[in-house]
Amino acid sequence: MMDRIEQLCVAKGMRMTGQRRIIARVLSISTDHPDVEEVHRRATALDARISIATVYRTVRLLEEAGILERHDFRDGRARYEEAPEAHHDHLIDLATGRVIEFRNEAIEELQRRIAAELGFRLIDHRMELYAIPLDAPAHAAEEREAARAARTARAARREEH
Repeated sequence: MMDRIEQLCVAKGMRMTGQRRIIARVLSISTDHPDVEEVHRRATALDARISIATVYRTVRLLEEAGILERHDFRDGRARYEEAPEAHHDHLIDLATGRVIEFRNEAIEELQRRIAAELGFRLIDHRMELYAIPLDAPAHAAEEREAARAARTARAARREEH
């Protein structure tokens, strides 16, 4: 039986080699947001002949086909997940790097209302919250560095647009 990502590839007419099938399977069963190196590590556990270049090419093809969504959670690595059917946002635990998916209808409504107040109809958005656990020891220097990194990332995103 084909995994969901493999089914999407076939439906889009993509050629599916054995190695691409393995990479698709690894991505389909991922419950986290792996980077290419992690996808490669998991794929080579199933077939040691899969090169990192093959994983990079396959992930790029899947992203270009709209099957995967790329994220930059400010850890220096592009991370991937299957393009979601339903919208969700992300909270990134800066202490562990764990990514938590969530949806909050009050936030969604607020974003639509803000867009409307500014004269726009909201089409799409992406929200990423960067946080540390409430019970984590407070380290002022780390919190300042995290805040600085957040400002730098926001400035870079503004420059992109």
